[in-house]
Amino acid sequence: MKSLLGLFLVGIATPVLAQQDHGAAVQQAPADPHAQHQVDETGGDPHAGHDMPPKPSEPTDPHAGHQMPTAPAKDAHDAHVGHEPGIPDPPVAPPSAAALRGPDHAADAIFGAPAMSPAREIARKEHGDIKSGMILIDQLEAVIGKGKDGYAWNAQGWYGGDIDRFWVKTEGESRFGESLESAEVQALWSRALDPWWNLQAGIRQDFGAGPDRTYAVVGVQGLAPYWFEVDGALFLSDKGDVTARFEAEYDQRLTQKLILQPAIEFNLAAQDVPELGIGSGLSTAELGLRLRYQFVPEFAPYVGVKYERAFGDTADFRRARDEKAGGWHLLIGIRSWF
Repeated sequence: MKSLLGLFLVGIATPVLAQQDHGAAVQQAPADPHAQHQVDETGGDPHAGHDMPPKPSEPTDPHAGHQMPTAPAKDAHDAHVGHEPGIPDPPVAPPSAAALRGPDHAADAIFGAPAMSPAREIARKEHGDIKSGMILIDQLEAVIGKGKDGYAWNAQGWYGGDIDRFWVKTEGESRFGESLESAEVQALWSRALDPWWNLQAGIRQDFGAGPDRTYAVVGVQGLAPYWFEVDGALFLSDKGDVTARFEAEYDQRLTQKLILQPAIEFNLAAQDVPELGIGSGLSTAELGLRLRYQFVPEFAPYVGVKYERAFGDTADFRRARDEKAGGWHLLIGIRSWF
């Protein structure tokens, strides 16, 4: 009888203990809702690409994912950091009179005028008032051709600043062993029109075998596009004669030291000037080609050729003096500057 009673109590207690153990297990390890689901063998998340709902513990933003419109600024200053809308801009006005009543050179009060005056003069010269100069002997050459050989020169120099300069030009030619055939000197004031061109005006004095002439000169000189050096001038003599000259040359650098220089020159006259052997219209033209080797920029010997030709009445005046109207010449010379 006692045995039956013990078995009955054991049968009742077993399910109760099982339920208690099961509850404890649930509290210690919550069940995985995805348990018994087969996971992809590649390791991918079966929920990839699905939007997960927010956790209940985190409040949701009803505007999440929406772009909020920006409030338009009332004016351009409202968009600046620190600018409060509705506050007027500060007034714009020149400095007060008190700001202009200070000393002209405040540094004099600290360092003294004897020390600061030379310093200001140095600063003025080094920042916009630099004077410089140059002498260019563009052509100093022997001219070899049929008949007696001769020589010729073409040089110029200047001194001044970036805007205003004093300019001197000279050129001429003659034959070896004879008196000076023709020469001229120009003294010009030059004014910069822009970084490339200068307006020039002054006087020109001619010397030589013929009668001397004095001319008023006005012209331009500068650097044309593609680096052509151009010089053009109009001349009015003390006898009322009007003539003009146009020159252009170009330096074609073949190597760092070998330079080919083509050049062209035209001379024109508004009337015949028989005493000078000049005819109206296109009086003379000259084409030259010089090849120089620049040992240093300041010294470059050269060889070259030129063709010079007279036209119209100028050619007739030459023939009347038993001279040729034109021809070829071999040139050997030096180009230098300092």
